[in-house]
Amino acid sequence: MTTPEKTPAAALHPKWAGSRCTFGIVGLGVMGGSFAARLRQLGYTVYGMDLDADTLQYAQDQGIIDAGSQDPAMLLPQCDVVIFCLYPTKIEPWLRDHQHHLNPGTLVLEISGVKTGITGPLQDLMRPDCELLSIHPMCGRESQGIRYSDPKIFDGANFLIIPTDRNTHESVRFVQGLARELGCGAISELDPESHDRMIGFLSQLTHVIAVSLMNTHENSHLVQYTGDSFRDLTRIARINENMWPELFLLNREILLDETDQFLAAVQQFRDMLAKGDRQGMKEAMIESTKRREKFG
Repeated sequence: MTTPEKTPAAALHPKWAGSRCTFGIVGLGVMGGSFAARLRQLGYTVYGMDLDADTLQYAQDQGIIDAGSQDPAMLLPQCDVVIFCLYPTKIEPWLRDHQHHLNPGTLVLEISGVKTGITGPLQDLMRPDCELLSIHPMCGRESQGIRYSDPKIFDGANFLIIPTDRNTHESVRFVQGLARELGCGAISELDPESHDRMIGFLSQLTHVIAVSLMNTHENSHLVQYTGDSFRDLTRIARINENMWPELFLLNREILLDETDQFLAAVQQFRDMLAKGDRQGMKEAMIESTKRREKFG
């Protein structure tokens, strides 16, 4: 990772790198509200920006933000760090329309679930006197809206930083410290391509499986019989139908490959079942148990 040729943001405006900075949260849904609530718990000043007036009012009434506005021009000049908690395709137009209100040296963080095809164009668009760094806290929720936000979702969560050669060492170190303050557990760095391959398997494929299982056939009559295994496996089938198709399509080729590999594994297990291959099924279960133990 190398320092960009342009003057590093930290040198232009070091406040976020060395003292108690002011945060702006763009998009007060589950993640935006959770970020805001935890940062306020930590004693930071937090401003919220959202198109929905009711969301802003709720955030202020609940003490999730210090102040909020539907007009970013009212709050952006007061922010040292801005966190985008928007759908991926909404970030670029928002940045085009409003980045002129940013202070020189502002650090902009974006948390979208797909990075290839997102991070580069956003950094291309970013003002040369500001810096954009991609991050991904692995602690989303299946519910939608600020009323489901919870600062506790960061406790022990994995936190991913996705720097490019346009990011400064100062910004990466700052975000590492921020992740620790938030209460996150393992903090890792990945390049955008590795991130998207990983997320295609660990997150997107699991959502595909959960949705497909719930839609295998009409099953509401089974509610009174279900146990923990079905509930655990299908928790994420209660899904944001606006956001997830967007993420899937942005990561289409990787998700198609992961889905094909999963279908091949299911077909292999089906063949063992059809042949009455007890030993084959037993070996598959032993292997899956060994692999699952590594995840705790």
